[in-house]
Amino acid sequence: MPRPRILLVLLLAAFGLAIVGFNTPSPSPAGPGSIVGGAEMLEPRSGHTATLLPDGRVLITGGMRRNQDFYRSAELFNPATGKFSATGGMQVARVGHVAVLLRSGKVLVAGGWIGHGVTDDAELYDPATGKFTVIGHMLTKRGRPEATLLRDGNVLITGGGDNTDGPGSSITSAEIFDVATSKFRATGSMHYARIAHTATLLADGRVLVAGGRGSEVNGSAEIYDPKAGTFRETGHLIVARYKHTAGLLPDGRVLIAGGSDERDWHGTLSSAELYDPQRGTFTSTSSLHDARFKLPDAAVQLRSGQLLIAGGNRQAELYDERTGKFTVVGGDTEDSRHYMSETLLSDGRVLLAGGYAYSPEATAQTWIYRP
Repeated sequence: MPRPRILLVLLLAAFGLAIVGFNTPSPSPAGPGSIVGGAEMLEPRSGHTATLLPDGRVLITGGMRRNQDFYRSAELFNPATGKFSATGGMQVARVGHVAVLLRSGKVLVAGGWIGHGVTDDAELYDPATGKFTVIGHMLTKRGRPEATLLRDGNVLITGGGDNTDGPGSSITSAEIFDVATSKFRATGSMHYARIAHTATLLADGRVLVAGGRGSEVNGSAEIYDPKAGTFRETGHLIVARYKHTAGLLPDGRVLIAGGSDERDWHGTLSSAELYDPQRGTFTSTSSLHDARFKLPDAAVQLRSGQLLIAGGNRQAELYDERTGKFTVVGGDTEDSRHYMSETLLSDGRVLLAGGYAYSPEATAQTWIYRP
């Protein structure tokens, strides 16, 4: 073959390869996965907490069997065996409390409703000994507050109710659990009283607090700055909501989804929206396939970057920031489960545990979401 023709063939081949390279499709979104049944907990629970420990086990604390039947007990889920085992009990029986894994590997448990009202009691769970130790009191009694682990290792605790979760019981104050002293100290107050709100740690270390109920369900949002110790208002939810869920997306935005308005069971929401920290604004995104409320406060971000929305409905859904849409997951939890827990396991699966359907009787049933 003459040299010019050889050169032309090589150029065309190179060009063809380039075309193929530039048109290689981007990776498709991960599939929806499925939910399968898991082992039962030792006790039926709703309004409990579930915290992933450094060794991969999950600590389940408190909650209730039914109204006014609260637990001191705690148990551990072992993903390796798929079974639950007992561990030391809390000093205080409580529901609607917070539990946060500290950098030390211990778990801070604080607040919640007890038999005769709301508590300010705080305890530390030590996985090494399997025991809870009372460490003192928060500055304020709080039922169903929000707790956020800050970048400096301290814990921000916001809002909550000082009696019931009805109108007028929520509070504006916030406080810090200082890990260096194991004591609580005051920080700036929010602009609005809130209960059943969400608090999401942003990529820059600030905290987005959104929605909740004060004298009414509101759509306000605030940003907590740990350096200044103050809250400032930011944007406004498109839809006022509480008992919703929120999750941080890989691009730094926050998804807010579901919840309800003042009508509670008769005002459940399927709408969702996105908060942009750079602009300080909320914009609409596609809606959930089903309305749902009384959700886990934080939606789990999977390894794929998608957010898993579970609870308040028998089916779970995935939100993908690349498509801006929700996808229904295979399998279900047999009934709508309110105030269940949702915990990302070390291997990428998610433990879904407890909750109640349309009566206050909780279930001991658990499920595993498999991506």
